[in-house]
Amino acid sequence: MYNFQQKTARRIAMISLALAAIASPLAWYIERENAEEGAVALAMEESQRLLEAHASAFKPEPSGTHVSAQRAAQAITGGLFDIAEIYDSEGRKLAEAMTPRGELIERQVPPHGRPTYQASFYESLHLPDGQWGLRIFVPVRMPLNDLRAPVAGYFEGVRLIPEWQRNQIRSGALTSAFLVALAALLCGGVIYPVVVHLTRENERKAQDLLRAHIAMMEALGRAIAKRDSDTGAHNYRVAWIATRIAEKLGMKGDEMQSLITGSFLHDVGKIGIPDAILLKPGKLTDEEFDIMRTHVAQGEDIVNGVEALSHACAVVSAHHEKWNGTGYPRGLLGEQIPRSARIFAVADVFDALCSKRPYKEPMPFDDVMAILEKDTGSHFDPAVMKVFLPMAREIFDLFQNCSEPACKDLLEVKLREHFLLSL
Repeated sequence: MYNFQQKTARRIAMISLALAAIASPLAWYIERENAEEGAVALAMEESQRLLEAHASAFKPEPSGTHVSAQRAAQAITGGLFDIAEIYDSEGRKLAEAMTPRGELIERQVPPHGRPTYQASFYESLHLPDGQWGLRIFVPVRMPLNDLRAPVAGYFEGVRLIPEWQRNQIRSGALTSAFLVALAALLCGGVIYPVVVHLTRENERKAQDLLRAHIAMMEALGRAIAKRDSDTGAHNYRVAWIATRIAEKLGMKGDEMQSLITGSFLHDVGKIGIPDAILLKPGKLTDEEFDIMRTHVAQGEDIVNGVEALSHACAVVSAHHEKWNGTGYPRGLLGEQIPRSARIFAVADVFDALCSKRPYKEPMPFDDVMAILEKDTGSHFDPAVMKVFLPMAREIFDLFQNCSEPACKDLLEVKLREHFLLSL
């Protein structure tokens, strides 16, 4: 769980930082645009007010001197604008006025053709000398603000943004960017404990469900083991031995879980075999052996009928197959046999030979190994036997006089590791 919390913390931190990295520049840009549009709106409002006071600037004058237009342009440059230009309805310039700052930048302002636009707009000017200005374009209608009235003329103005206002806009944009970044990081900090709590709850429920499935698996396995021998320890031992072999072969995850489950339930189909055959101390007749073989098909039906146990089918259906293809029920050959069933076959035969059964006494270790080595390449997968041989003596000694509770304890260690249980 600690590793999960570390991974969750890293992922949430990375997502929060990514959001902050994306959202902060966006917030900075939006705040800057809003400040710029606010400055434009103020300038347009001021120009409309002054133009309304000098409405005669756009009316023709008999003298052709355009005195009213010049007077309006000078009045406007005394306010928010450094350059003011007034055009008639045909786009001819009637008047122009500039502040001293406007005269310094007038040549840096890009020229344009005659105005013909029908709606107000603006453009941001980043001048070669490093100054920042706003150029405003306003079609003038008479009466003013009557969008249905024809255009009587045009006003264009340039406003240089003073350093203090530029600093204010920059500061506001940076503050917004910082707050957005902080909010993203704080959200990550708030979400983390919620995610951990919900995950713990889900994990607890999943663990409870998994324990229930394992308990059902153990109950079924022990039920048939009790019929077939005087103890249920057989299933614990073969599952543990098979797990040890599989670990050496690099098996893990779902495949390992399927092997362990199948090891518990490999002979579950024997529940349908009559006691007279299952517990017969002597050799079975051909007819009896045919009935005994049906436990594989019956086992497949049982595990496939329960979704939680269906992944055990590979071992249940193929644990009597042989490497050379002479096994049953399907006569699978070599690697046609599922790997989990090939591993289990070694564990099952080894434990069966080493254990006491109603019809036999346990065999000495050397005799057991002689049989297994003789059948390598015919019954058993040579690659599995190569892994098993070095650990066989240790396993034999471990399970000598090992009680059923002790066998269960050994397997629970493997269950914790491969099913991620907190038993």
